[in-house]
Amino acid sequence: MVTLSVIVPVRDGEPYLGDALASLVRNRPRDFEFEVVVVDDGSVDATPAVIEDFRHDLPELAVARNAVPVGLADARNMGLKLASGRYVTFLDGDDWFAPGYLARLVAAIDGLGCDFVRVDHVQVEGRKRETHRAPEPRRGVVLDPRDGIMPADYKTMVDYPYAWAGIYRRELGDLLTFPSGLHTAEDRPWIWRLHRRARSFAVVSLAGLFYRRGVPASLTQIGDERQLHFFDAYDLILDEVEPEFLPKAARNLCALLAHHAELAGRFTPPLRARFDERAAAALRRLPAEILTGALGGMEPEGDRRALLEPYIPGGIRA
Repeated sequence: MVTLSVIVPVRDGEPYLGDALASLVRNRPRDFEFEVVVVDDGSVDATPAVIEDFRHDLPELAVARNAVPVGLADARNMGLKLASGRYVTFLDGDDWFAPGYLARLVAAIDGLGCDFVRVDHVQVEGRKRETHRAPEPRRGVVLDPRDGIMPADYKTMVDYPYAWAGIYRRELGDLLTFPSGLHTAEDRPWIWRLHRRARSFAVVSLAGLFYRRGVPASLTQIGDERQLHFFDAYDLILDEVEPEFLPKAARNLCALLAHHAELAGRFTPPLRARFDERAAAALRRLPAEILTGALGGMEPEGDRRALLEPYIPGGIRA
């Protein structure tokens, strides 16, 4: 039986995909079976050729291709449907794993016996390497996932949404499915649902995933309509969240909205108008006392609260 499925969504990954797949070659485990599921999401560069170059070194490789790009969320969902492992993890096509990382990841979830395990990661910008720790300080113990949501005014596990920073039991089924159609912020409602509805999780001190920042083709670098998908992501969160967690969801939304408002100069005038309209609608959706609390709890650094003033409903002060 396959123990681990590694799902690798990629689109136009020619410059970096070789590094990702080579790291999987170096991670081929001796003690259990694993498979690699690459989803080529409509690439028009040499990505298919790069994948084929690894057929010999990765005999566990399965490949699915979309003629037209569907986005990261749906590409991951396609990989999940094809996966047969007891556990799944994710690797984006421009990132890579340290040697031996997957064996340690499987050993962690095997040993703890929980639904999912989250880990730290290494952020890479050029030659710079910086370890980013998951916010949960309790390490190597099984916890209730709902305890990883609050409090509202501290970073918690829902502020660390990266799907690739962990390993998950495939039997979680629909809880692992990403919201279809989202091209950005797809991991936000995903991590909220996982923490609200799974039974158990843990965090371990393992930083073997190298996350490459500043890739020119990344959607985080592009200012088009897809950047507004974070509004759709938070609509999904607010549709489901229990009242006890609403202060945290509001705080998350305000922080992310301030971030995008700070970068709104990259938008065209029509897209900026659409952004302004949706930003005001998003804040109007929050109860007045919840929004007031979220604004009051925002860090004043860089006067980010002031960025939200044009969107705040009348009668509420930032």
